[in-house]
Amino acid sequence: MKKITFCLATFSLIFLLAACGGSEGGESSSGDTSGDKNLYEQIKEEGVLTVGTEGTYPPYTFHNQQDKLTGYDVEVAREVADRLGLKIEFKETKWDAMFAGLNSERFDMIANQVGIKPKRKEKYAFSVPYTYSTAVLVTHKDNDEIKTFKDLEGKKSAQSLTSNFADIAKKYGAQIVSVEGFNPAMQLVSSKRADATVNDRLSVLDYLNQKGNNAPVEIVAKEGDASKTAMMFRQGNEELVEAVNGALKEMKEDGTLAEISKKWFGEDVSSE
Repeated sequence: MKKITFCLATFSLIFLLAACGGSEGGESSSGDTSGDKNLYEQIKEEGVLTVGTEGTYPPYTFHNQQDKLTGYDVEVAREVADRLGLKIEFKETKWDAMFAGLNSERFDMIANQVGIKPKRKEKYAFSVPYTYSTAVLVTHKDNDEIKTFKDLEGKKSAQSLTSNFADIAKKYGAQIVSVEGFNPAMQLVSSKRADATVNDRLSVLDYLNQKGNNAPVEIVAKEGDASKTAMMFRQGNEELVEAVNGALKEMKEDGTLAEISKKWFGEDVSSE
């Protein structure tokens, strides 16, 4: 009996010491000064804003001939960081892993033409939009018959079958000519093997900007509803979102955002 009592007393003492030791460790962790600071305060202290981006998606984020990361989204993000007095570090990530990278805190925000959608807003926070785009109708410059989307009825429209743009063309009664991607669609319209294509306005503007006066195609109509692109963040980081919004608003007011936009697309795509 004495032996049992001694064992129980010894066990209780060990348990008590272990509990005290665990309590000290927890207090030390919760008392860490970095834990008391919000994300934006931590970023300012470190002096670096980390940004997730693809680096393979021209003209938004890609490597130029000198292998330097550049593009519309890259320039906008750099200007934002500069106005916040921060250095910027891009973490190049494939699109399929982009959201997971943000969730795991690999970077502070995403700059990669992320559209603002209701389901995404349930899980993430967004800045004010810095890009607006719509579906546009493109034809050959010699075209005299197609001036509106309604004129697509019975006409050949070059489309990727799985895209939303194909659905728009079908809605207006077009005969769909299947292509794989944007460039093949533009080639068919340029060679008059298709009457038109319905496509993303920014992609078309980039194409026209690169081709200049040599482009044999033109935009003849655009849909009214514009999709909006913004920087994306983890929820609960309102201070960082507010700071980025402030920088973007300044850039819009002083014309910097329009200037960057015109450099890449030939016109201002930063406003509706």
